Formats: sequence, structure tokens, C-alpha cells
Amino acid sequence: MLTEFKEFLEKFNVIPAAVGLVLALSILPVMEAVVNVIMSLIGKAGGLDVNFDAWQPGDIPLGALITALITFVMIAFVVFMIVKSMAKAGANTAPAATPDQALLTEIRDVLKAR
Repeated sequence: MLTEFKEFLEKFNVIPAAVGLVLALSILPVMEAVVNVIMSLIGKAGGLDVNFDAWQPGDIPLGALITALITFVMIAFVVFMIVKSMAKAGANTAPAATPDQALLTEIRDVLKAR
């Protein structure tokens, strides 16, 4: 039973997924604070209130939805820029060959030389 559980953890990468989830949940307040700062700066620069929470046309709380959508788009854009910059930074680095890959490369080179 413990062996099956260990295989489950390894097969579905449960530990890395849990670490990712914990990190995502811990950075959420930081991202919300950044969005609040950006929204405040936009509001001060434009001379308008960018918090739509109080907007309720016909007693329908659409303002909270609009604010949540703007927050989501801003967070998604920041995450996109982070992932894009990380991919660009890592684009020039090649992972080191494993011993199996090195051996296969040698075999390939010997076969080509014949």
C-alpha cells in the first residue's frame, strides 16, 4: 500500500504541485496589493475613481464584477510578462546531457564515422 502511494505521488507530481499551490496562494496578497497601487495611480493620473465596486445600475452589483475582471486581467498580464521573461532568460541555456544521452551521442558519432 505504501509503495502504491509513493508511486502515486511520483506519477502525478503531487509534491511539486502542492509547492506551486502554496506559493501561488502566498503571492496572492502581494499581487492584489500591486493591482491596488496600479489602480490608484491610474485613478490619480486620470482624475477618476477606478474602483467600480459601488456601481450598481438597477440594484445589480456590476461594479464588483468589473473591478474583479480588471484585477484578473492585470494579474494575468503580470504573470504573462514574468513567464515570458523567464522563458527568454532560459532560452540560451541547454540542459546538461544525462549519461544515457552522452552515451547515445557517442554511439551516433561512431556510427556516422563508419
